[in-house]
Amino acid sequence: MSTVARPRVWESVVPTTSRRGHFWVPGERVTGADGAVRAKGPMFVAWEAPAADTDRPPVVLVHGGGGQGTDWLGTPDGRPGWAAGFVAAGYPTFVVDRPGHGRSPAHPDVTGTPGAQFDYGTGEALFFPGRPDHTRWPLDPEDEAATDRWIAPLGSLPVDLAASQRMDADRLAALLDELGPAVVVTHSAGGPCGWLLADRRPELIRALVAIEPIGPAFATFPGIGTLDWGLTAAPLTYDPPRASADEARAADPTTLRVPALADLPVALLTGGASVFADFADDVVRWLVTAGAAVERVHLPDHGVTGNGHALTYETNSDDTLAVVLRWIEETT
Repeated sequence: MSTVARPRVWESVVPTTSRRGHFWVPGERVTGADGAVRAKGPMFVAWEAPAADTDRPPVVLVHGGGGQGTDWLGTPDGRPGWAAGFVAAGYPTFVVDRPGHGRSPAHPDVTGTPGAQFDYGTGEALFFPGRPDHTRWPLDPEDEAATDRWIAPLGSLPVDLAASQRMDADRLAALLDELGPAVVVTHSAGGPCGWLLADRRPELIRALVAIEPIGPAFATFPGIGTLDWGLTAAPLTYDPPRASADEARAADPTTLRVPALADLPVALLTGGASVFADFADDVVRWLVTAGAAVERVHLPDHGVTGNGHALTYETNSDDTLAVVLRWIEETT
């Protein structure tokens, strides 16, 4: 009996020439009840840059909730991901695994109690086509094997959302201290990392692209947590100052100014068939009040249609990235 050999995974990949590597952003040393000293929440960083130097700033890609850095490296149907697209456009590109996700180690004694493992039902509700205008999902929802491969990298979310966001922002701030001014791109539940990073290092963010960030302000996301401080669960620096999350929530929304966000170029990117687009204008209004130079970038307004929440790796991901590259080029 003869069989047809499947192509090996590397045989369909176009050869490229680039520089690449990886390193770690260390965490703090913490002493446990047993007296042992351990590292708290180090962050893994993979990077790739064009073979020749360019004048483009570094780009830092921050994944969403339950995901990991591999979200940016390839698509579920085997095409190159946004990371490769940024490198091809001349940007040194840095892909992080947020502490406790992917290759960044997690243990409840140092990174906090993990929540439930990401489940199929949640993934299908967030990403699978749920309306007729969502036409760009790359997999057949009835293909169980493909769905298994797609959900494999999705892990647990932290129970303490605020502590997790503080750790994310601290590690990203240390990364920018090494890289210098950079463009930061976040997705979904990674969105608060961008606002908190700007609060810590406003002078080191050239521009911020928030892809379908969680919101609106002070919202509760089932299975994730509550944005107690506005668009973040961790504290933000307001002017006038707010001493607590309760004080921030009780304040007149028009007074919630964040000095670190003043005049920061922000693109808030949404897909035309995503439920996250339904509250994006509320997020924009909060950012305008905070002081950011924010632009709502709705893909259908740029001729790119059919996208849901996973617009970074749907079938027209090259087109969605092209919109972002144009915005970055015009902004920086």
